[in-house]
Amino acid sequence: MDVRMRVSDGYETRVVERPGRWMKAAELEQLSSDLRLVASKTLRDGSLTYGVFSGDRSRLEHSIITIVYRRSDGRPIAFNALALMEISLAGKPYEVLHLGLVMVDPDERSRGLSWILYGLTCFLMFLRNQLRPIWISNVTQVPAVVGMVAEAFSNVFPGPHAGARRSLTHVLLARQIMARHRHVFGVGPEAGFDEERFVITNAYTGGSDDLKKTFDEAAKHREETFNEFCRKELDYGRGDDVLQIGQMSFQAARTYLADTVPRGSLAALAVAGAAATLQRLILPVVHWADSSRQWNVLRPWTR
Repeated sequence: MDVRMRVSDGYETRVVERPGRWMKAAELEQLSSDLRLVASKTLRDGSLTYGVFSGDRSRLEHSIITIVYRRSDGRPIAFNALALMEISLAGKPYEVLHLGLVMVDPDERSRGLSWILYGLTCFLMFLRNQLRPIWISNVTQVPAVVGMVAEAFSNVFPGPHAGARRSLTHVLLARQIMARHRHVFGVGPEAGFDEERFVITNAYTGGSDDLKKTFDEAAKHREETFNEFCRKELDYGRGDDVLQIGQMSFQAARTYLADTVPRGSLAALAVAGAAATLQRLILPVVHWADSSRQWNVLRPWTR
């Protein structure tokens, strides 16, 4: 998936799926350069060494990058780097979409970009998955993000919101994520995990060190219950994170369209959604019908 859409008169968004698998070296370096440019504006001091910042092409083979560009000069001003994590449930392979890292140029904040950075890619992947629910995960110590995830997605645990319930599926997913995918969110092997509360203890030792915040520094949610939840459950001096697990479901997608996406952007979102869907549904048929060439595992129709 490589989708572009104009989100307003001033900004354009690009969503790139698994760029490490298909982008040429020069294109991949430009993409990485755009991410580092935004990060340099966001992190005045320090740096990040995990995930898409590691310089490892294999990390970008399992990532979905959403970048917002300023149309006047083409400068990248925000991005969201999501990761696809392979897990197993009931003996079947699944992919969990990790919400990853969001960064916004401080000069461009409060411009109404949250619907792009926190929901657009999940919605497009939900369409690509033929409206089947997608499991998502999120690791954070920021109360505003904890509340956003709880409100935007379905079946989310943990949290102070109504319906937060730790099921066996939540536990199985959390165990596999912590056992096999700590590198995705920059958590070192020495970090602990409280399986009852879904809290990662001493979480900032695996490459994400410069993201550690005090409670006062962390952005607060408009609902005080989420702020109090983080204050109570997390030790900010030690560097704790909460691991949230939920789903992008039909209900969550409907809420996203009705409450989050600006009315003026619905047409552009519809076009982007159609493009993402057609890439999955139509292109394999076109490739399969061409008897002169083979397309990976698709064999052409020759009879």
